[in-house]
Formats: sequence, C-alpha cells, structure tokens
Amino acid sequence: MSGWSLRGLLENLHEDLQHRLALSRTSFAHPGTKGDATEGIWLQLLQHYLPQRYQAAKAHVVDSHGNFSDQIDIVVFDRQYSPFIFNFGGELIVPAESVYAVFEAKQVIDAGMVEYSQKKAASVRRLHRTSLPIPHAGGTFPAKTLMPILSGILALESKWSPPMGLPLQEALNTADTNLRLDMGCVAAHGTFIFDEASQTYDINTNVKPATAFLFSLISRLQRCATVPMIDIDAYGAWLSPEGKSTA
Repeated sequence: MSGWSLRGLLENLHEDLQHRLALSRTSFAHPGTKGDATEGIWLQLLQHYLPQRYQAAKAHVVDSHGNFSDQIDIVVFDRQYSPFIFNFGGELIVPAESVYAVFEAKQVIDAGMVEYSQKKAASVRRLHRTSLPIPHAGGTFPAKTLMPILSGILALESKWSPPMGLPLQEALNTADTNLRLDMGCVAAHGTFIFDEASQTYDINTNVKPATAFLFSLISRLQRCATVPMIDIDAYGAWLSPEGKSTA
C-alpha cells in the first residue's frame, strides 16, 4: 500500500479552496480588496489545474468589429492558437474567438449576483466571432462551427435558504441563451450545471463543490475541442487608414 488516497486528495483540494475563500472574507474589510482576493483564489485554482492549452485571467473580450465586452472576472481562453490583442500592465484584452468560458467570482450568491453574472456573460456572447477554413496537408477542412461560450458564477456562500433550492433555480431560469449560466459553484453548499437534454438545472449538494466544479469544467472543455481558426486579417484591418474593420 502506498499510503496515498485519491479520495483524500480530491477532498483536500476543495477544503483548501473553501478555507482560503472564508479566510479572505473575514480578513479584509474593504469590499474591493475582498473581491480581488476572491477572484484571485478562483483564478489560482484554474491556472493550476486546467490543462496548459487553456489560460484563465481577468480580461475584456473584443471582436473584429471593434466591440468590447464588460470586464470579466475570469475568462478561460486558448493560448495555443490565439494571439493576445493587448496585454499591458496587467490589462488583458483577448479576441472573442479564443474564449471558452467566462465566470464571475463573488463572495455570496443571490438574485442580484445571478442577474449581474448573466449580463456579463451576454456581453461576451453577443460579440462577433470569425471562423476560417483550416488548411492541412491534404487540403482544407471546413470552417469550424462556433462552439457555445460557457458561463457561470463562483461564490463561497448563498444568501438563500435553502442555499441551493428553488430560489436559486428561479433566479437562473431564463429563455435568453445569451444570459444563461451553464454552471456554477457555491463552495460551502454545492454546484449547479445546466442540462441541455432536459433544459433544467442539475443541482448537487452531496459533493466537495470546488473539486466537482473543476472536474465538470474540464469535462465540458474537452467536449469543446479547439477554438475556431481566427481571421486575424479582420482584426488587422483596423490598422488601415479608414481605421475600421472591413469584416
């Protein structure tokens, strides 16, 4: 026997994250500092455990028409095939084509935070994305169909009672797919994932939420495969004398 326990390792991953979130909540009085600490803890989880083809960072997203998203707490994006549009002084702007998922990270989840996160997700999903045919040794593959951009919310606790009950489901329900939150984690209580087949949310309170969320996200990213081939010339057209894209 090696003495290792896979169950123990996975449980400890969650316990460590939940402890650090709780510590940041009690240690910092300033809301901005507390918010930055919360974002940093979730970002560190994804930066450490997602495969290296993905990167996670706070960022704005831009499209080739010159439209920008709101600032997003956590953008999961491709770094293998996609360029940065801008990276200076910690401010990142990434092209819409490179985005896999967007998340808002908050201390507490409630109806207002769900609505806020939905609007942030929509600001990214409404951006234009290009997709070019893919050349290969034997010819050209058709342009990749654009994948849905995943979105969600990450928090420590819930203001509802019960924490993951009907009020949460009612807040999440929306007919607008741009606003839909696909998944989320409330570290002290559980996870939720939107099920496409039933068009309802699966809520799980019998797991170590942070670890369960991480594994669910990786599984969803695997299904996305790779991002589309970006039309970099559509972005480069903004360098023309007219100063605007012709895409």
